[in-house]
Amino acid sequence: MKIVETVIKMMLKIKILFKVLFITCFMTHPSFAEKISLGNISDYINGLKMVEADFEQVNSDGSIDAGKLYIRRPGKMRLEYEAPNNALVIAGAGSVAIFDDKTKNGPTIFPLKKTPLNLLLKKDVNLMENKMISEHTEKNKNTFIVVQDPERLSQGKIEMVFSNQPILLKSWTITNQSNQKTKIMLNNLHEVAKIPLYLFNITAASKIKN
Repeated sequence: MKIVETVIKMMLKIKILFKVLFITCFMTHPSFAEKISLGNISDYINGLKMVEADFEQVNSDGSIDAGKLYIRRPGKMRLEYEAPNNALVIAGAGSVAIFDDKTKNGPTIFPLKKTPLNLLLKKDVNLMENKMISEHTEKNKNTFIVVQDPERLSQGKIEMVFSNQPILLKSWTITNQSNQKTKIMLNNLHEVAKIPLYLFNITAASKIKN
């Protein structure tokens, strides 16, 4: 019996020690479960001056397109789609233009401020003062933010995903009023020294496309 009692006492001590180590581990490494603060995300976006990336787009019907992304903040973005899509999306001069080879009527144009992309491209991003953030969560070492204007639900919403360490924009998903989702996943996002301004000229692109 003494042997059994001794073994039980030792097991209890080990169990207590394990609990202490477990709690200490998580207390000394809180970053593993913490979402990126809105302030740090704001600083990261504001620091994206000129970047390029490859992208894959998952459409609402499940089809997938690929292409090249160019961002020149503030206010400028270009999405060049590979064949067979060959579409082109340009944000510049306060507008977003969508060129579709399937139509010959010229681009469809929207004011940039009325699209979810404005959050990423506006001059000074301050998410802490942004009253349109409806979600701010963390999962699997990624931080998710969802932005939607409650007074303009017809403009849809955008969900942006950032890796936590280091902070890196991984994807965004735009959901329209009909709950159709378009997801852009980025690969090899990196800074570049120069991106020509003509890439964001909607008028010039219209002449070439037509």
